[in-house]
Amino acid sequence: MRQTSETAARSRRGMVTTPHHTATEAGAKVLRRGGTAIEAVIAAGAALSVLYPHFCGLGGDAIWIVADRTGRRQTIMGIGQAAQTLPTLDTIPQRGPLSALTTAGLVDSWGEALRYSHENWQGTENLAALLADAIELASEGFPVSQSQKYWHDFRRQEIRDWPGVNALFVTDGVQRQPQLAGALERIARQGHREFYEGELAHHIAASLEAAGSPIRFDDMKNTRARIAEPISLAYRGLELLAPPPPSQGVTTLGIMGVLSKFDMAEVDPASADFYHLCIEAVKQAFLERGQIADPDFVAQACGEWLADATLARKAAAIDRQAALPWPFRHQTGDTVYLAAVDAEGRCASTLQSTYYDWGSGVLLSETGILWQNRGAAFSTDPGSPNVLAPGKRPFYTLNPGMALRNGQPHLLYGTQGADGQPQTLTVLLSRLIDHGFDPLQALAAPRFLLGRTFSDTRDNLKIEGLVGEDVLRALSALGHETIEIPALSALSGQAGVIRVNDDGWIDGAHDPRSDGCAIGV
Repeated sequence: MRQTSETAARSRRGMVTTPHHTATEAGAKVLRRGGTAIEAVIAAGAALSVLYPHFCGLGGDAIWIVADRTGRRQTIMGIGQAAQTLPTLDTIPQRGPLSALTTAGLVDSWGEALRYSHENWQGTENLAALLADAIELASEGFPVSQSQKYWHDFRRQEIRDWPGVNALFVTDGVQRQPQLAGALERIARQGHREFYEGELAHHIAASLEAAGSPIRFDDMKNTRARIAEPISLAYRGLELLAPPPPSQGVTTLGIMGVLSKFDMAEVDPASADFYHLCIEAVKQAFLERGQIADPDFVAQACGEWLADATLARKAAAIDRQAALPWPFRHQTGDTVYLAAVDAEGRCASTLQSTYYDWGSGVLLSETGILWQNRGAAFSTDPGSPNVLAPGKRPFYTLNPGMALRNGQPHLLYGTQGADGQPQTLTVLLSRLIDHGFDPLQALAAPRFLLGRTFSDTRDNLKIEGLVGEDVLRALSALGHETIEIPALSALSGQAGVIRVNDDGWIDGAHDPRSDGCAIGV
């Protein structure tokens, strides 16, 4: 039995949520034929790499959290590393071939996730079957999404300067990507390591070199997704899971740890006090964010950052009558969140990304792959934990999440938005956990974005106008430099949530700010 609305769904047998309805259906088809949650997410994610080329693709990365009813939980860190031979840079450009400094981990994460599914969840799907919908979409075409049109129009001046991008990607009508279909077909036939070690890898490396990127074939060959233990935090009887560094997952947990020191259930979720507490908790947790880096290069003090004494000290530093300044430089970024629960309660919570919308702007025309600009997340400051170095993974904004109840998956959640990811997750989690909102209610409620963005260089608080004039005035009176943005604004990101209830029902939704939905099977 299942129930469905425009963006939300309810079911007992499984669910998929993504920011594009066609990708959601690709994942749901896998669940209907008995596939696992991981297999459904691979099919949906492959479809998204075609349907949402402005946010994700084969030239990008992915981070997963997977868990099941047995208590087994893992992260899969599909993060590319910096090239072994790097140029000398005083600054790292945000676009272009010198922002394409890292390899791409998405495809290897598919291979690692599929292996995990076969070994631990008795999965039987193969990569060729899971990529079939993506190949057909790339070859035959699909109607351009509202999101692609928005971000193409938003970047229209820059896109004109990116070779091949303006010619390939359209803003109206049908989008076709025949070269990408060919690349996907090679991966389907030869396996995921074709992307890193086969003829396709040689073509990719040659195209990147020709464009001016330092990535070479050996860098591709050395790219591997990693299995790692998630980090966690107790919150209101749940265990919140997040990916470890170099992901900013510890920042999201830190925010929730600060909020755990307040009785959020007694704070009206529509009030200025609610937003003020969430915003100030974000500021406190961001104090350590500059220390997050690749743990292979820099020791990470997650235990210290999430220690109860640290969280209590940060909570005590919040003035409920006044806003603290926001001294942090904003990093933009665009991503897709997708998740699935299968009939056995096994769960996958995943983010795919090429970092900024349209990544580096470097299109590998022979393969149709748009490469990420994740190299722009590195620093050139020798004293920074995140300084650029050969083989190093950059500080990482992707942090899909999962909440366990009594050791079993209860909430799956994640969002687009770089620096905005922990901010959006803060209000989503408080509404879901402290106030009992259902997924669609939590996703549709107003959100904020603190700090500079690509469209506004001021350190202000951007907040959706649905909060109401009274809340806007109250936040301004507390010292927040408040800027009203439209309801359901694209600046607020695209989030998704699935909730597994104790009675066996599964509720899910995707953001009304997206082109997506949840589908129950």
